[in-house]
Amino acid sequence: MFAAERRQLILEMVRANGAVSLRELARVVQTSEVTVRRDVRALEAEGLLDRRHGGAVLPGGFTRESGFPQKSHLATAEKTAIADLAAGFVDEGEAIVVGAGTTTQELARRLARVPGLTVVTNSLLVAQALAHANRVEVVMTGGTLRGSNYALVGSGAEQSLQGLRVSRAFLSGSGLTAERGLSTSNMLSASVDRALVQAAGEVVVLADHTKLGSDTMFQTVPTDVITRLVTDEPPAHDDRAATELQALADQGVQIAVAGGTGAGHGTGQPGLDGGAGDRRGHRRDVPLPGQRRSHGPGGGGGPQLRSAPSLSEAPGGRVADLAPRRR
Repeated sequence: MFAAERRQLILEMVRANGAVSLRELARVVQTSEVTVRRDVRALEAEGLLDRRHGGAVLPGGFTRESGFPQKSHLATAEKTAIADLAAGFVDEGEAIVVGAGTTTQELARRLARVPGLTVVTNSLLVAQALAHANRVEVVMTGGTLRGSNYALVGSGAEQSLQGLRVSRAFLSGSGLTAERGLSTSNMLSASVDRALVQAAGEVVVLADHTKLGSDTMFQTVPTDVITRLVTDEPPAHDDRAATELQALADQGVQIAVAGGTGAGHGTGQPGLDGGAGDRRGHRRDVPLPGQRRSHGPGGGGGPQLRSAPSLSEAPGGRVADLAPRRR
């Protein structure tokens, strides 16, 4: 395929989906990520798209929301790894809320094996994934069906969540930044997600690396409300994604990274390390340029990779937790 043909196809994919990862672009145009990155730079120079962490988005700063058919084919391997790891944080007999999204749908498929679980959701896809799980109780919100993502939204959904209390909420979105937190492109979806957060003791965000650094119109969960982020390992060349992860950690978010080959296996990505089959986090500093926020008594707590005890039981590859590093 000639360069002009590749770039036209890349542009069509970004226009159709709103945001596409370099991995996915390379797979579709059947070339290397290095070549795709060069094509993306050329298209950005022409003002036809914007580069983001590990991918490309529509120009203009804010990414728009893709429809379900497009999103279901994006970053599928990454979503699978994230769902495998996130399922390990759910215990038997828990009551949780699970929001709408293709990544949370993958999580729901794995939760079908957790006995005694109660799942509250506004997602028809999440409910469908759990419909035949004999030992899982599914509670659906009310509301109006939003066909683009098969979610119930509106005042009916929000009112049905009033007075609810569960251990944790699992949410995804369209973008995630350390400065603004989780965001989405639709006002009704954002409002329901905020109601889900209000019902939970902890908030776990599921977001693949292509969403890191992307900002969309409506804030869902501010950074200081996010307990944990479960994500995949960014590509080796994506230093900005590592910086974004460290910035989230500096603000107190626990970072769990699933899958990938790790820094010890030739990726060059700082702070995401692990041997084959090792599910424990490894202590390793992740550099973040510039000033850091202080945490803890006297402002002395700082970012450092650490392993969390609960991660030792989590399925699905290598995991690293980032925590604020000590100065």
